[in-house]
Amino acid sequence: MSLRGRFRAGSGATVAGMESTLEAPSHPKSSESPIVKATGLERIYGEGQAEVRALDGVDVTFDKGRFTSIMGPSGSGKSTLMHILAGLDKPTAGTVEIDGQEITGLDDGDLTELRRDKLGFVFQFFNLLPVLTAEENILLPLSIAKKKPDQEWVDQVIDRVGLSDRRSHRPSELSGGQQQRVAVARALVTKPAVLFADEPTGNLDSKASDDVLKLLRGAVDEVGQTVIMVTHEPDAAAHGDRLIALRDGKLVHDAPPVSADNVIELLKTLA
Repeated sequence: MSLRGRFRAGSGATVAGMESTLEAPSHPKSSESPIVKATGLERIYGEGQAEVRALDGVDVTFDKGRFTSIMGPSGSGKSTLMHILAGLDKPTAGTVEIDGQEITGLDDGDLTELRRDKLGFVFQFFNLLPVLTAEENILLPLSIAKKKPDQEWVDQVIDRVGLSDRRSHRPSELSGGQQQRVAVARALVTKPAVLFADEPTGNLDSKASDDVLKLLRGAVDEVGQTVIMVTHEPDAAAHGDRLIALRDGKLVHDAPPVSADNVIELLKTLA
């Protein structure tokens, strides 16, 4: 089956046609080496009485082609963990490997190159350039890297996120949900080893949130993308295959999320 066919396989080919589910899909554990591996991560801010231990000896791995949600109360270390995994911050101690490459010893230039070539990002704020069209924003990572777009893949991604009729629109002409779909397409167009999503539904209404989460879920199921998402929303977390929870800088839960109600009960124990 072609990639276009695989994108359209299953329930619904577009955002509007997808069926919502809160049941975590059952996927066999990969026998491959993990796409992301963190060992002994510590992150300490300040000194003496002002010291804050944001991460306290975290060991965690992420398999290729799975959707992992990361949760925890405010100050738990979830955002710090994502930033270190994505090379946006450096740990005080410990190491991170992405796709077999140890990244914690890289200098800023090499980290920038790694993020450009191997990682995709979707943030709470869309971070689109207002002077560029939707398609130009989607292609921006390739333009910066001076890489020629694979037009067939670009067309498939834009079609998948439901923006085929909005390619020439600028961000001001798009709804918040459409702007976030541009951001998802921008993250996918480079075919990253890992897509990191930091509160991707935080600024969206429930319908737009559901659309974006289905896009991330579909990217995992249909093309084997790896997604690691930080969220505080139980409904969002329940779209993943796996739920990791932190408290006081330590990993305290690692299991399938099952349902939004299950996630809510877990969060009560962490409060």
